[in-house]
Amino acid sequence: MKTFVIFTSAAKYLATNLRKKASNLEFIFLGKNKEGRRFFPDGEVYIRIPKINKLKNKRVIVLHSGIPNPNSGLIELEMILQILKDHKIKPEVFFTYFPYGRQDKVFQLGEANVAESLVKKLINYYKVRRIYVIDPHFGKTEWVKKYPVISISIVPFLAEKIKEDFGENILFLSPDKGGKRRTGIFGLNKKRINSFQTEPLSLKIDVRGKIIGVVDDIVGTGGTLLRFYEFTKNSGAEKIVALVTHGVLNMGVKKIKKRFTKLYLTNTINKKEANVDVVDLIVKAIKIS
Repeated sequence: MKTFVIFTSAAKYLATNLRKKASNLEFIFLGKNKEGRRFFPDGEVYIRIPKINKLKNKRVIVLHSGIPNPNSGLIELEMILQILKDHKIKPEVFFTYFPYGRQDKVFQLGEANVAESLVKKLINYYKVRRIYVIDPHFGKTEWVKKYPVISISIVPFLAEKIKEDFGENILFLSPDKGGKRRTGIFGLNKKRINSFQTEPLSLKIDVRGKIIGVVDDIVGTGGTLLRFYEFTKNSGAEKIVALVTHGVLNMGVKKIKKRFTKLYLTNTINKKEANVDVVDLIVKAIKIS
């Protein structure tokens, strides 16, 4: 069956490399209105899917990155899915970065598990067949098991990259308990109290004289990794290298790159600092399914 990939605005930067790796895919980019624009004068998004009639009874994958514009990006994604639903096309959605993925748990009354709400809406309302996500923040949580969500880890690939540059003798650690849950890698005993506060750091392992590879899913402000750096450096680590999947905020990425021995950052989000390409991972995931 022919596979069509629809690129949202935030994901079209991946098209060139994806075409090199998977020539059998047919790409669809969002169309413009009669005036050649993607936005109305008031800022509202205009969406048109060219070749929509070719998509019936075909495999359709919508490729999306939740950054740099999480809010307007979701509006664009939902408009695409609504058009597909109107044409009775049941697509798959591939998130290189899942928007609102960090709001995946209710800490106090009045909050919502936004990540699960979005997954539920995509599956139940838009009739999405399955959802792929690269290193989601909600990875391996209990609620995910209820839905056809395929979590894809790039950690083994990142680990091979660091070994090529620093040798085999790397001590891999997670910066907190959430990272340990997602990756299974031992780490600091830092637990999130609520959406904004965490417990003090502690580590039950000797890091003196070692090369540390800290594995994290997200760099926001950079606070978590910077605290990890200071803690392990003061504990005697020789070199500290950061392996990060999603570079969400520019300020955080720049801080980590400046402080750590080296930063390995994937291009799940379009950043100039990204030095690890996820296209091979995307191709492998959509072929296996």
